[in-house]
Amino acid sequence: MKVRKFVPKDLKRVFEIENMSFDQSYGINMFQQLYDMGIGFLVAEKDDYVIGYVMFWIKYENQGHIISIAVDKNYRRRGAGTELLLKAIGILSLLRIDAIYLEVRENNIEAVKFYEKFNFIRDRVVPGYYENGEGAIVMYLPLDRGKVSGQ
Repeated sequence: MKVRKFVPKDLKRVFEIENMSFDQSYGINMFQQLYDMGIGFLVAEKDDYVIGYVMFWIKYENQGHIISIAVDKNYRRRGAGTELLLKAIGILSLLRIDAIYLEVRENNIEAVKFYEKFNFIRDRVVPGYYENGEGAIVMYLPLDRGKVSGQ
């Protein structure tokens, strides 16, 4: 498995992974718009087949933000999500930001535990964050001079 930059020919496959991973997904046009804006966009591939992706950006001057991360359900628990997240953290930490934020559904305990393995901290709950009214847990990873906290 390798992680590389997203290229436009990956769009259809990334959108398939998004739809299999989330009840409510970004539209395919939103992926294209985010890419056109210059966000960080990486894919994981195995044998030249895209199996996961991560999108991230600088939300504020000193804050990174993981927009979305997902792995094809047939390739989960094989390290792709870990590799994608670590690459995104590494890139964002080089930009000398203070912390990386993300949102995760309140009931997605598996995802919360995944992020906690990387020292993400639960910050707060935002009620009604998602279109279906479900709340989001806001989590953050404090960074210190380009190094991941706790390492």
